[in-house]
Amino acid sequence: MIEERKPAPYRMWGNLAEPSSIKQMEDACSLPIAVKGALMPDAHYGYGLPIGGVLATKDAVIPYAVGMDIACRMCMTVLDWPVEALEEREPELKSALVRETKFGVGARYRKNKLEHEVMDDQWDDNTFLAGLKDKAWSQLGTSGSGNHFAEFGELTLEKDDLGLKAGRYLALLSHSGSRGTGAEIATHYSKLAASLHPELPKHLSALAWLDLDSEEGRQYWHAMELMGRYASANHHLIHQKVLGNLGAESMLNLENHHNFAWREIHDGQEVVVHRKGATPADKDVTGVIPGSMATPGYVVRGLGNAESLNSASHGAGRKMSRKAAFKNFTWEQGREFLARKNVKLISAGLDEVPMAYKDIEEVMACQEDLVTKVARFDPRLVKMCPGK
Repeated sequence: MIEERKPAPYRMWGNLAEPSSIKQMEDACSLPIAVKGALMPDAHYGYGLPIGGVLATKDAVIPYAVGMDIACRMCMTVLDWPVEALEEREPELKSALVRETKFGVGARYRKNKLEHEVMDDQWDDNTFLAGLKDKAWSQLGTSGSGNHFAEFGELTLEKDDLGLKAGRYLALLSHSGSRGTGAEIATHYSKLAASLHPELPKHLSALAWLDLDSEEGRQYWHAMELMGRYASANHHLIHQKVLGNLGAESMLNLENHHNFAWREIHDGQEVVVHRKGATPADKDVTGVIPGSMATPGYVVRGLGNAESLNSASHGAGRKMSRKAAFKNFTWEQGREFLARKNVKLISAGLDEVPMAYKDIEEVMACQEDLVTKVARFDPRLVKMCPGK
């Protein structure tokens, strides 16, 4: 049994979180390694730590508090094409997305694997990690299923910022992570962590941790950071391929993780800050918070709010499970919503219709003390993993 102790403090933003995610946050804060927590306004139930959960720990990392899709991230490129291309050159944009992206579980390049320096990184740290290199290489430059996407849209800046003049721009936005390799790392080290902490009750077993000064902890940390570089490489290759197909150039590139752990100083001590579905929002740090396939996303700048452990939401957040979305909605309803928002959908699953998500404007209103809006992104041409 774990020793009884006063739970670590945490603060919740807004009142949009479901009770199950609040209970998960409370469970996480009851861990003996927990120092402080925060629950973002897009929070919903996850495995271990809720999606939208932020947890600072002392000298330990929790694999499932980072998440299955290690280093899942956003990436935005502003193209040198005029925004009018969204209508005037839609067939070219659609063709580029169709030809240059691959989505779904098992999506890979079976021949002509893509090249990137990340594959020359330290994959030989240990036998387990080395055994994943071939799989990782085959999936380099691909995207997952679920809420992963690549989409063209309209970026609007009300005033000069980001090195750009105020105005409307054509932008490419993508959401994806570390693919099957990240999932295998998460599963392997989570099981290992659970085996090292048999004292944890069943409801806390998914929050088992690895001590950072242990060999297991060091291996996981190395693998997690490698997945950060790998996920970034995935996005860069996708964007390079799409822009190359179009013959377009990049005017701006932005990116940020939202499933990761960082060593940071908070309240005068070094802690490990896990952000599972949460955007880093340190003072003046830029990030991207998407909505859904047919609602706005925002480029934001962090305010460095210490109470949130310098974090913000990672999106609108689901308001119902995928199973519930399948039960409650039809594609007829989805297409009507998309038409009202002037969005063309190439492919997606019914579980990703906008109605399954929280209102992004409500979420943003709940975190005005965490980030400021810099620019608005409105999706126009969207590709996701095709539904079953």
